[in-house]
Amino acid sequence: MFDKYRKTLVAGTVAITLGLSASGVMAAGFKPAPPAGQLGAIIVDPYGNAPLTALVDLDSHVISDVKVTVHGKGEKGVDISYKVGNESLKTYDGVPIFGLYQKFANKVTVEWKENGKAMKDDYVVQTSAIVNNYMDNRSISDLQQTKVVKVAPGFEDRLYLVNTHTFTAQGSDLHWHGEKDKNAGILDAGPATGALPFDIAPFTFIVDTEGEYRWWLDQNTFYDGRDRNINKRGYLMGIRETPRGTFTAVQGQHWYEFDMMGQVLEDHKLPRGFADATHESIETPNGTVLLRVGKSNYRRDDGVHVTTIRDHILEVDKSGRVVDVWDLTKILDPKRDALLGALDAGAVCVNVDLAHAGQQAKLEPDTPFGDALGVGPGRNWAHVNSIAYDAKDDSIILSSRHQGVVKIGRDKQVKWILAPSKGWEKPLASKLLKPVDANGKPITCNENGLCENSDFDFTYTQHTAWISSKGTLTIFDNGDGRHLEQPALPTMKYSRFV
Repeated sequence: MFDKYRKTLVAGTVAITLGLSASGVMAAGFKPAPPAGQLGAIIVDPYGNAPLTALVDLDSHVISDVKVTVHGKGEKGVDISYKVGNESLKTYDGVPIFGLYQKFANKVTVEWKENGKAMKDDYVVQTSAIVNNYMDNRSISDLQQTKVVKVAPGFEDRLYLVNTHTFTAQGSDLHWHGEKDKNAGILDAGPATGALPFDIAPFTFIVDTEGEYRWWLDQNTFYDGRDRNINKRGYLMGIRETPRGTFTAVQGQHWYEFDMMGQVLEDHKLPRGFADATHESIETPNGTVLLRVGKSNYRRDDGVHVTTIRDHILEVDKSGRVVDVWDLTKILDPKRDALLGALDAGAVCVNVDLAHAGQQAKLEPDTPFGDALGVGPGRNWAHVNSIAYDAKDDSIILSSRHQGVVKIGRDKQVKWILAPSKGWEKPLASKLLKPVDANGKPITCNENGLCENSDFDFTYTQHTAWISSKGTLTIFDNGDGRHLEQPALPTMKYSRFV
């Protein structure tokens, strides 16, 4: 990948309009675009997936020491400037440009060396408007608007990659068919199972510190909400940068690798026996990819077959073949419900029901199988939403939203658990981490995680338990069900980064 804009994650695409006159027609076909400067023509959105990117064709020129600057719009516009390495020049057979404004005549400067001589071209790259293809009577605008509240000194040139969705769900029109009750008749309806309805159109973009869109991943790159094709449905999530500057991602029944020019490098179906990938994908130093999935046709202890919910980790190689599997229904305790019963019934992840906001969730023993709170395989007992790989001991660290943060080795043995002690049975109870203060003195906490005379607190319904560049563990603590209860008032809730 070309040298990354190191201060952030970025990606982009552009769309330019080039007119062809009747005089440009030849007997053998249409003429290609002429050179836009001293190099070749400019192609906007060269891969058809990133309309705020472009490419300056090399036109057989051999160049080096390339630098690109996309100039900011207006007095406060944010310049985007980066170097392009030789590998990227070869990969694209051109100079990649990202960070363009939509529906705008972008000024772009490209500098390079050729035959030992310093060269420079200034281009005007015209783009079209980016489009939200999924709108209905719930939509209040075509695109999500960014309100800039504060820009810290030194952060003025930062770019922010946003992986979100339209908030106009297409509806639960697709389900995995579950196993009928043994007493059901042949004409009785079959139950649903799995998390196939976790499906919504993606919004994947980059904004600058002025709130301007500077990159957009076309919604149709991986998703098609108008076709009942499970291979194009799901929830595009888990966009993580690789060491090469590309990105891995998951959506439903597929996992992908793509780059900021919109080039799709890998598109693999999940291996047979697995389904419903969401939340996380991460490349390991070995070049394999870790994915969070569910298990199809899983036989429970009672003999019932289900599609499990967010409780399996797959390791695959770049050809899509399975390297390893972590079955959390065997490694952890799928019957533990200490936190499940304390969650806000109106805000269980994205399954928001504002009519029940602030009310404590109720767990029923006969909760239907599917993407719903409940214990045991086939229900959302674990909700793993992040994976970190620790190369020091070849282990994984998981954020299980409904259980805690857990470290598990290659041998499938739990190394430690970060969570309140309530509900953990032997032998897992012996893996619980015990908090200490800055002097190494033990901190006393009750089984719900409330600690005496200390500002230490556990995390609750957390996300993104990732290893930092310093080797520490960083976590976003959502805070729902803190101390395994709902507070007296919803306004008493808070989230934090630790």
